[in-house]
Amino acid sequence: MTEQTIAADPRHLPDVSALRVGVLGGTGDQGRGLARRLAMAGHAVVIGSRDAGRAASIAAEVGLGVQGLANEECARAADIVIIAVPWDGHAALLESLRDALNGKVVVDCVNPLGFDKQGAYALPVAEGSAAEQAAVILAGSRVVAAFHHISAVLLLDETVDSVDTDVLVLGDDREATDLVQALAGRIPGIRGIYAGRLRNAGQVEAMTANLISMNRRYKVHAGIRVTDV
Repeated sequence: MTEQTIAADPRHLPDVSALRVGVLGGTGDQGRGLARRLAMAGHAVVIGSRDAGRAASIAAEVGLGVQGLANEECARAADIVIIAVPWDGHAALLESLRDALNGKVVVDCVNPLGFDKQGAYALPVAEGSAAEQAAVILAGSRVVAAFHHISAVLLLDETVDSVDTDVLVLGDDREATDLVQALAGRIPGIRGIYAGRLRNAGQVEAMTANLISMNRRYKVHAGIRVTDV
């Protein structure tokens, strides 16, 4: 069995069913969709927002036992934390939560994108990617890049039982990337696929612009499937 097959085989991934998941930016569509699907998979889920009242309100809309807290409380309460905030607030949020996120696995799914009349395009990031920026700011955390290419529309659609796509998982800590691969696999239809070191996250984030272009042209909610793995 090859190394790649071992990495993709759920029998070789840890049991993450007991992990409490925090979603910072959980009041936005992407964060809310991930919170909903992970709660459906049986996870305890906490949504974070700058406004605790708004977080509680969105959590109540999602249901499924999802809890809503202020960002710092969410970060401290969770075992693993997903960052799903807009790019323009990314650095400031992480800097404010450096202590609360210390020692935790932090999953960054932020895509630094701009939009103009020609559509979506990737923005330059001094550190190379949003995930690498997170790793610089959160030096005491174990940062993983993942969940960039899943349509929020599909995540939130109550008629969709299986979200048929792969999640590319990047990071420098094997235990942390295994945890995130396993977490992705908790959502029906999704596989978590190890896709390289964190230094390669830039092109993964940027590819979201290509998917947006596909979606607009073909009127679909395109995702990614990796063959022969």
